[in-house]
Amino acid sequence: MAKTASALHILVDNEALANELLTKLKRGVSFDTLARKYSSCPSKRNGGSLGEFRKGDMVPAFDKVVFSCEVLKPTGPVKTQFGYHIIKVLYRN
Repeated sequence: MAKTASALHILVDNEALANELLTKLKRGVSFDTLARKYSSCPSKRNGGSLGEFRKGDMVPAFDKVVFSCEVLKPTGPVKTQFGYHIIKVLYRN
């Protein structure tokens, strides 16, 4: 079972925008471009990169998706107390 992961995310305040961004990602728009333009998280400066983190470091709903979704495939929207996330897991160890 993976104990660490590295992921990108885009955080927005409504589900409709999150779904719109997910559609754009599926059409080939760069994750980096969309994160820098739309995300409300400070990680947007790094294209949404959260770096490497351990299982349990993130809020439960986010953590569950990161450690169970398909790697390199944008997933979401995932609702947390912060808003709606589009998540792209780069790797799990």
